[in-house]
Amino acid sequence: MKLLMLGGTEFVGRAVVEAALDRGWEVTVFHRGRHAPPAGARSLLGDRTAGPEGLAALAGGSWDAVVDTWSAAPSAVRDAAGLLADRVGRYAYVSSRSVYAWPPVAGLAEDGPLVAGSPDDGDVPYAEAKRGGELAAGAAFGADRTLFVRAGLILGPYENVGRLPWWLNRIARGGPVLAPGPAESPIQYVDVRDLAAWTLDAVAAGLSGPYNLVAPPAGHATMGGLLDACVRATGSGAELRWTAPEELLAAGAEPWTELPVWLPPGETYDAMHTADVSRALAAGLRCRPVAETVADTWAWLESLGGVAPQRPDRPGVGLPPEREAEVLAALAGS
Repeated sequence: MKLLMLGGTEFVGRAVVEAALDRGWEVTVFHRGRHAPPAGARSLLGDRTAGPEGLAALAGGSWDAVVDTWSAAPSAVRDAAGLLADRVGRYAYVSSRSVYAWPPVAGLAEDGPLVAGSPDDGDVPYAEAKRGGELAAGAAFGADRTLFVRAGLILGPYENVGRLPWWLNRIARGGPVLAPGPAESPIQYVDVRDLAAWTLDAVAAGLSGPYNLVAPPAGHATMGGLLDACVRATGSGAELRWTAPEELLAAGAEPWTELPVWLPPGETYDAMHTADVSRALAAGLRCRPVAETVADTWAWLESLGGVAPQRPDRPGVGLPPEREAEVLAALAGS
């Protein structure tokens, strides 16, 4: 197949490109030139934020499918999709489960209520941007030719948000580690390579419509399994100090930002870690063990000297050492 990847040099896009090249597909990457795409891909340079002239490199050529991970102004999806609609077979848009209206109930499937959005929007909040992107792709390609990959938390090699890299680096330093409990609490995420493989399979099979794309909500991974895998992968002597959610909150620890991936019980946890993914599983989603995701991410992180790339549009995550010490001391004295 001939694949056009809009982006393709970082995290999700890079994983998609590598997976497509591994299948022997002919891959073209449209990008800004800030990072080199994987070897074997053809490059087209442009900038979607620069208006129609920024898409000039896409004026010619045809492809079987396009994959798009855009997360900013929906108008950029509108412009690209409109330009490509007559020369590309299918449009796969990597969206987000953030498009569901807040608060999503536990076990929400693809038919849940959605936030408002418009394909003509400029800079809008993330949820509205992703929903607008869906609407833009669907308007240009039609329902039968458009796939919405509604991903949840994405982990794995090339991560440029910093969640799993932070845990790995923190645990590699050793010593007492503030571990947010309960350890047996299920977590729901998708390895970026499993997302890439499923998306390409879905495109090849001609699937359309929305799919929640994360691992099953129970039986795949827990917070304890994730952090135990970090200890094993790094070979550190870190001591995981499991702490109850109510104690962490009383000590002022911030879920998700200071303690990445973790959320205490409640509506935010239900929204992030309980999605119904039966549709994607029936369509072939396969999720590798958490230990493999962690070990491969650590190997990649070590190859970079321990410093992961960081998206400039996302704030850093994780407890600074002095902040963690404060929280541990507060807990010890409580």
